[in-house]
Amino acid sequence: MEFLYEAAQRSATPVELLRERVGSPAVEPVNDYTITLIEGVSAQLERVDELLAEHSQGWTLSRMPPVDLAILRIGVYEMLWAHDVPDPVAIDEAVGLAKELSTDDSPRFVNGVLGRIGNIADRLRAVL
Repeated sequence: MEFLYEAAQRSATPVELLRERVGSPAVEPVNDYTITLIEGVSAQLERVDELLAEHSQGWTLSRMPPVDLAILRIGVYEMLWAHDVPDPVAIDEAVGLAKELSTDDSPRFVNGVLGRIGNIADRLRAVL
């Protein structure tokens, strides 16, 4: 989540930030799952954002708090492309991040958006 948020703040891509950090002795090592998430979200970003825009009911992506947007992008990626992450786990983790890192209203918002996408996730996965 931090890579996606920082990339948005710096007008960089998450993959660029990842390249700067992987193997750098100046920062802590980046774990393999983080690398998988960053590369996956980046590769599917256009489709992820289309789904978020379609299911966020009255919110444009540009209006969303950057932290919420980063959390939602990871949640959608995990639900649709990370086959080892059950949908309820992806949603629960995203809501937990929103509780910890964002506004008081964010957990409900994140849960609602991901829940709507989760309801049709099987159909979405069938056409990916």
